[in-house]
Amino acid sequence: MHFVEAKGLLTGKNGQYGMNIYRGCSHGCIYCDSRSLCYQFTHPFEDIEVKQNAPELLEKTLKSKRKKCMIGTGSMSDPYMHCEEELRMTRKCLEIISKYEFGVAIQTKSDRILQDIDLLDEINRKTKCVVQITLTTYDDDLCKIIEPNVCNTMRRIEVLEEMQKRGIPTIVWLCPILPYINDTEENITSILNECARVGVKGVMNFGMGLTLRSGDREYYYAALDKHFPGLKEKYKKRYGYAYDVPSPHAQKLWYLFRSICIEKGMLYKPSDCFEFLHEFPEKNKQMSLFDF
Repeated sequence: MHFVEAKGLLTGKNGQYGMNIYRGCSHGCIYCDSRSLCYQFTHPFEDIEVKQNAPELLEKTLKSKRKKCMIGTGSMSDPYMHCEEELRMTRKCLEIISKYEFGVAIQTKSDRILQDIDLLDEINRKTKCVVQITLTTYDDDLCKIIEPNVCNTMRRIEVLEEMQKRGIPTIVWLCPILPYINDTEENITSILNECARVGVKGVMNFGMGLTLRSGDREYYYAALDKHFPGLKEKYKKRYGYAYDVPSPHAQKLWYLFRSICIEKGMLYKPSDCFEFLHEFPEKNKQMSLFDF
């Protein structure tokens, strides 16, 4: 872990902003796209870069913004890695978001988010908070292999359940789906049934497969050699060095995914999920003359 002074924190435009307080990750997921060379890490991925002035930058920016909006975090680096236990940088930023009455869409795999459920509840009561959880495999033994340094799937489902109890809406990211590993009907059905049970608003999926780029691909293949002997050769034969790596069962799994989501009343189109994530509730509208 090392500390830097960042020049800026929020990125985006048109009322859609994102932030990453950390760079790198300690969760060790074998498929992580953030390892890709295109992101130009100049330090080892597990050596977490901490933007130590993130709270100050965030407060300075939000204080000057007249138009409220949703602020997303967690798309590149999980805001609840192990270092958050000590640093509480995410919590400090959530306190500022709540102070200036912005909304937040926060994405994680970790149950550490429950440490901040009071703040998330506070933000949701003032404006809007959406908690996004990644679920990839219903099998907890397999989960320990592909996502080794973070809580298992059953625990993440408990997190979703706790959010439901508070009335905090949730989105699940059902991705990636790894060919020959978790690309089964049983896995997809089991996860979606649990999502429906705990009242998930929508489920994100961008195609039943994963993407591999330089940096990410090498790490993933090394993990295949370690945990799934012979599977790397199968990947190379079928996919070569392709960026998109769809499951051989992609079409069948997609129809299954779509049909279950429709049946259970959950959003399933990425565009609909993103619309929900970005939509900021309009409050305190001035009453028109016709309301009197």
